[in-house]
Amino acid sequence: MSSIILETRDLSKQYKSQWALKHVNLRLQQGRIYGLIGKNGAGKTTLMRMIAGLGFPTGGSIFLFGKENRGGLEEEGKRIGSLIEEPALVAGMTAKENLHLQCLMKGIPNYEVEKELLELVGLQDTGKKKVKNFSLGMRQRLGIAATLIGNPELLMLDEPINGLDPAGVIEMRELIKKLSAYENKTILISSHNLPELYQVATDFIIIHEGEIREVLSHEELDERCKSYLSLEAVDVNRLATVLEEKLHTQNFQVMPDNSVKLFDCLDERERVGRVLHENDVIVTKMVVCGTSLEEYFMSVIGVKGENRDA
Repeated sequence: MSSIILETRDLSKQYKSQWALKHVNLRLQQGRIYGLIGKNGAGKTTLMRMIAGLGFPTGGSIFLFGKENRGGLEEEGKRIGSLIEEPALVAGMTAKENLHLQCLMKGIPNYEVEKELLELVGLQDTGKKKVKNFSLGMRQRLGIAATLIGNPELLMLDEPINGLDPAGVIEMRELIKKLSAYENKTILISSHNLPELYQVATDFIIIHEGEIREVLSHEELDERCKSYLSLEAVDVNRLATVLEEKLHTQNFQVMPDNSVKLFDCLDERERVGRVLHENDVIVTKMVVCGTSLEEYFMSVIGVKGENRDA
């Protein structure tokens, strides 16, 4: 079983009368990529700032690598690399100069490390080009290189694909995947772009109005969003019996409204209809359905169609 890198216990943060975080309980395991999903203002950035020691919680505790993190960043906090909001870069410097400056500021001047990090993020050939002339994607990658100084074990990336063009999104996606395998790092990524997070995350954390609504693995999300054949019949008990005895499947669910979700036979609708008819099941509805990532997210936070803003 993977070791626990980060744990929060009843972590809360209040700004005047507004609660930004409310009793957040999380456990992050080594080597996993966690997608932190939420609407704008849900508490994603606040949570990352508390973990990084950039703010003080109103209540609760943060444990990094098994030790409680009191009073902001302490010794264990040095094992974290974070890119929150925008990377702190000097526009008039090159990528190499920026990275060297960051190394000096962290007390780790090492030309070999700087070279390795620039190669890792694909910026080794930028030469004398100044950061002010970089694309947004290049600046984001350089910011990530700076977070890797000191070989942190936990990376936190706040909206790393925000504002990127399609090519930049692909570059960032591949970089994040590479970092996950790079010395078994744990990565926490915040975003409201569900389809993109789906392509990189191994686990998902859904946060809404400062509260963690659900934590689930990629496999669990797939299970809850998979397609199915929605069936309705005059006699639902007879329908269920025929599915088991004639179609030889138990891979279905009878829902509270007496509809049936059949997860088999999606490409055999005609056969399903014929078998049901031959066994005196009067079907009133048969349609292929499925839950999109966005729809599932909305169902978890309790928002219906017309108010979507994921």
